[in-house]
Amino acid sequence: MSSKQEILDAIGRNKPSATALPNLLSFPSSEDLVAKYTQSITLNGGTAMEVDSLDDIQVYIQENFLEGLQIVSMIDEIAGNVEISSVTDPHELEAVELAVVSGEVGSAENAAIWVSDKNLPHRVLPFITQHLIIILEKANLVANMHEAYQKIDLRDTGYGVFIAGPSKTADIEQSLVIGAHGARSLTVFLI
Repeated sequence: MSSKQEILDAIGRNKPSATALPNLLSFPSSEDLVAKYTQSITLNGGTAMEVDSLDDIQVYIQENFLEGLQIVSMIDEIAGNVEISSVTDPHELEAVELAVVSGEVGSAENAAIWVSDKNLPHRVLPFITQHLIIILEKANLVANMHEAYQKIDLRDTGYGVFIAGPSKTADIEQSLVIGAHGARSLTVFLI
């Protein structure tokens, strides 16, 4: 018997018995989730706005983004001018000024929104765009990340990401740089 096999056999004989996983902790909150979320996203450098309809978001886009800029919308009711289904190479998205996507669940404690590949045909989209709009239903707000993870089924998706604000870094010469690794702005519309 080789020394390698002796070591593996010894490990197998001395393996501790399995222990039960702990019960999941619960951290219920009685806070106003919309107010808490708005506060959290503001602290992260983003913006949250409550709207009544998708039409309000379309008006916001028309008022705040110049005509002719590349806009990708993953929401059927919001107009974009880039046909994302025809994009085969993600590098073709490098000139996108605004991306509009749908979020699945948002955590009020830290403003993180889960966006999965169900809503992203190209994973690079929320990071390559200059400005990002995420639409989130108020009913999908939860108090904290514990509750967010309980709502997410990772078996339903091949990819997902929590996005909690515009891209920021301050590790180079202690200077804050916005948009270094992703979108320069994040606006969340709570509908």
